[in-house]
Amino acid sequence: MTRRSRYPQELRERAVRMVLEHRGEHPSEWAAITSIATKLGVHRETVRLWVRRDQVNNGQRAGLTTEERERLRQLEKENRELRRANEILKSASVFFATELDGRRPR
Repeated sequence: MTRRSRYPQELRERAVRMVLEHRGEHPSEWAAITSIATKLGVHRETVRLWVRRDQVNNGQRAGLTTEERERLRQLEKENRELRRANEILKSASVFFATELDGRRPR
């Protein structure tokens, strides 16, 4: 289940594209991000994160890509569910072992 974004994907892509296109017109990437964010009515830190995520996804910056991050999230969820099921099975095996044995656990 994906989380619904506050901003449409088209706006995110447009902001990243604009920063990349206009980076040379500004003294730094941060200046370009600030300028574009102001024009689009989005917080500059939000645009910076979008640019960083795009750089990671395109292999220009180290980090987990969006697909890798989603896969990791799924594996962590599955791991939690399996651990929980394992604890339930352990509890059930102790319960049934004591029932079959006829003695109470100490």
